[in-house]
Amino acid sequence: MTEYDLLATWTTLKLAFITTVILLVLGTPLAWWLSRLQTKWRVVIEAFVALPLVLPPTVLGFYLLIAFSPDALPGQLWQGLTGQQLAFSFSAIVIGSVFYSLPFVVQPLQKAFEQLDHGLLDKAAMLGANKLDTFVSVVLPITKASFITAATLGFAHTIGEFGVVLMIGGNIPDETRVLSIALFDHVEAFDYANAHKLSAGLLIASVLVLSAVYLLSYRQQKVSTNA
Repeated sequence: MTEYDLLATWTTLKLAFITTVILLVLGTPLAWWLSRLQTKWRVVIEAFVALPLVLPPTVLGFYLLIAFSPDALPGQLWQGLTGQQLAFSFSAIVIGSVFYSLPFVVQPLQKAFEQLDHGLLDKAAMLGANKLDTFVSVVLPITKASFITAATLGFAHTIGEFGVVLMIGGNIPDETRVLSIALFDHVEAFDYANAHKLSAGLLIASVLVLSAVYLLSYRQQKVSTNA
């Protein structure tokens, strides 16, 4: 593995970690709200959340690139606050990754929240627990496996991103150059030896992550069945 590949690995892991933390902070209340939402517009909101599952990454990246440019309001506000351009920066690929990986975190959490026994929540409220106490002491322990699944999927999906990152981040070493882009560079340069190394590593990591998620899901189902 070359020095540039090591830098790309560090950038990728940093991006995936920060994105996953943000997704859990933002995705948890969103999933909770969706699980309790009773309106005909719910399907529309869920469709927007799930849009990255079917939308080509380059389409999302294109519109984000326009929004992040100095001529657009979001880009202007960012540059005014930080003094730096948003497009083609690490911050840009973090924001893009949050949008692109959102359904991989929200959907497992929403499903877990919908399957909660609301009688437990009512009992906690009767005992004087406020909503935050109920969520921390009742909801979190019950849905712990779903949080692990959501975090794992969000982290893994971010690692595999290419189109969105390339559109809004470019290919800047130690800034926006992630593993998927490094792999593309090796292929373009006909450096198949290093391309094989990166591809094999990403393939093995993907299989391990998915195996862990399915194993966790299987164990959770077994516990629920025996309960």
